[in-house]
Amino acid sequence: MSPSEKVKYISNWIKSYVDKMPTKAESLVIGISGGIDSSVSSTLSAMTGLKTIVLSMPIKQIDHQHDLSLKHQDWLVKKFKNVQAHTISLDKLFESFSSTLSKFNNEHGFANSRARLRMTTLYQVAAANKGIVVGTGNKVEDFGVGFYTKYGDGGVDISPIADCNKTEVWEIGKELGILQEIIDAPPTDGLWDDGRTDEGQLGFDYQALEDAMINPNSPHKIEYEKIRKQNLHKMEPIPVCKIPS
Repeated sequence: MSPSEKVKYISNWIKSYVDKMPTKAESLVIGISGGIDSSVSSTLSAMTGLKTIVLSMPIKQIDHQHDLSLKHQDWLVKKFKNVQAHTISLDKLFESFSSTLSKFNNEHGFANSRARLRMTTLYQVAAANKGIVVGTGNKVEDFGVGFYTKYGDGGVDISPIADCNKTEVWEIGKELGILQEIIDAPPTDGLWDDGRTDEGQLGFDYQALEDAMINPNSPHKIEYEKIRKQNLHKMEPIPVCKIPS
């Protein structure tokens, strides 16, 4: 499919999913970070014509990352009449959370807790608007290396771009007219005070990861499989202890 065909297909898929729900949702709720994945996912959601609520949820956010989120909010609101945009600062909530759990201090744990606080916020807003939470994960992250937070940004109701590689998401972003600043920005999960990038954490660029996913002779295959193996617990069903009859 061409980028324009993917745009129509994914947007129609979202609308069709809602239409077929036993109790039809009245809104789509999505968190935006100023990155390409959430920018594309939120725009595709808005294109359905359904009430679309976008939330920017800064937690000690690096200024330039939050600025991109706000710029995308403004762009969406101007472009689509069915979009509502809200900025919900979670700084105080996170400070209280981390202070309460100070005896269990762990940097990586608190980074994941930021993602889980955002997930909880999305579901609260969805509940108040009879909505569903729209995911922003792409294929490489969700099904390749498991680069997301379990029950954080991995906690969603639908995943419209989870069958698109990162390079495809960038192509769709260009097709949608997403702000060039967002397209050019280094991908980041926004969970660290130092603003570290996704590729910096993974140790690979996305093109290398995509090559390792599909090419058995990729020079990056061994390291890719190592990362994937570590994160398989996110991508497989929760283990259940079956009691013998």
